[in-house]
Amino acid sequence: MRIISGEWRSRPLLAPKGDTTRPTADRTRETLFSMLTSRLGSFEDLRVLDLFAGSGALGLEALSRGAAHCTFVEQDHLALDALEKNIAKLGGKDRCDVRKSSVLSMGSALKPADIILMDPPYLSGAGSVALDKLGRFGWFAPSAWISVETSIKEDVEVKGFTVDTVRNVGKARITLLRLDHHQE
Repeated sequence: MRIISGEWRSRPLLAPKGDTTRPTADRTRETLFSMLTSRLGSFEDLRVLDLFAGSGALGLEALSRGAAHCTFVEQDHLALDALEKNIAKLGGKDRCDVRKSSVLSMGSALKPADIILMDPPYLSGAGSVALDKLGRFGWFAPSAWISVETSIKEDVEVKGFTVDTVRNVGKARITLLRLDHHQE
């Protein structure tokens, strides 16, 4: 795994030991960030929320591309170890907040995120449950873009969110969502 673009381009990332975490493949990440870049133009000054963060590859990619801040949420100890080592190796600690907890145990947001990156365990439904809960707790800015990576066998449908696009990449499906009240 490596950072694809931006200030940390080509820098390698550690993957968590063990098999409890499934890191997002470089190709899937490249597709996701191409989709987001075409919609956002730039990541400059945006706040990012990386849920089910694992190694932190998604949030670190956003930071490398100019995002102002990323909150990483992960509960697996091996994944947290890799995440913290990756942040330290890249020197991004001042723009990161690591939450050592379950995504579903998060309380109200202090500041909403502009980009939400979710890579929950495949075939678990955890992404939909998290979207519903975090939406009620103010984690999403009104114009936020939400990405959920699932198995190609899964669809993401949550009340209050509209699917912008769905793209299959290998065994993964990327679903981009917007809040229903968002007006172009």
